[in-house]
Amino acid sequence: MGASVEIGGSVLSRYERFSLYNSPYPAHDYGCAIDLYPGTDVARSPVSGTVIDTLSVRCPDQPYAVSHDHLIVISVDDGVTPTGTDEVVARILHVDPAVSKGDDVAIGDRLGTLVRSGFFGQWVANHIHLDFRTAAQNPYRASGSVPLTAAVDVAPIDWDGTGTVVETGPTHALLSGPTHPQPGSFAAIASDEGVALDGGLSHYGGGGILSETDHSAVSLFGTDIATVSDRDLVWNPIDILANGERITGLSLFADQTGSWGAKLVTIGQTFDVGTDVRVTIEPSEDPIRLGGRT
Repeated sequence: MGASVEIGGSVLSRYERFSLYNSPYPAHDYGCAIDLYPGTDVARSPVSGTVIDTLSVRCPDQPYAVSHDHLIVISVDDGVTPTGTDEVVARILHVDPAVSKGDDVAIGDRLGTLVRSGFFGQWVANHIHLDFRTAAQNPYRASGSVPLTAAVDVAPIDWDGTGTVVETGPTHALLSGPTHPQPGSFAAIASDEGVALDGGLSHYGGGGILSETDHSAVSLFGTDIATVSDRDLVWNPIDILANGERITGLSLFADQTGSWGAKLVTIGQTFDVGTDVRVTIEPSEDPIRLGGRT
């Protein structure tokens, strides 16, 4: 068995939301990275340790984003539990660093300010990207991160696909439903089988599960959406529709806030605040794919 890392609830509870799979980038394909959403532009450290390096890199040119992103590399001494290795290195992205090489940081210390990265889709909120390597690995390469487990209970939320639009942006619409069952603890939209789902359905090619299951496949709104392999999901060729209109997709993640609902990705579609929406799913011969596993 290779190296892996477990990040516990005491760390995750500091953030409003997290996702292991809702991204098109390779580290997220099989749950080897986690995005942490603090709900503020102040980025606080999810780990304790010593800063090894900071680095600025050019990111994709987007009119809504900065021209440079940043990497902070930290030799970890607390905050996670590694298996199969004695030492891990944390890689943190999307933070303009207020720390420098040689600085010691504790969990909750200010690392810097979140940036609006060109690596994000326009509908994606600012967040901290976190992944891990063993001390022997190259921390600068984009791929190679070890598997990561979010060791926290995530309650599955039953949802009938309905809600009212309460917020819109250039490429998203936020619905009033489903209702979070217990704000202050993590929950995620569930499949018909009661499995908590994570990922970009189905615009990112694959997702994952955040609760236990013995199912080999999962469905949503009566349509088979994915096959299950361990904790990974491979989306079937499907379309997501809102009031009968095909939309780009549905963002799935774990959240602990009370002001929460389903997030529709709507590139090229428009929904007004106050509109009642029913989301449905149907098989597709030409599903929308923006990246990720194929």
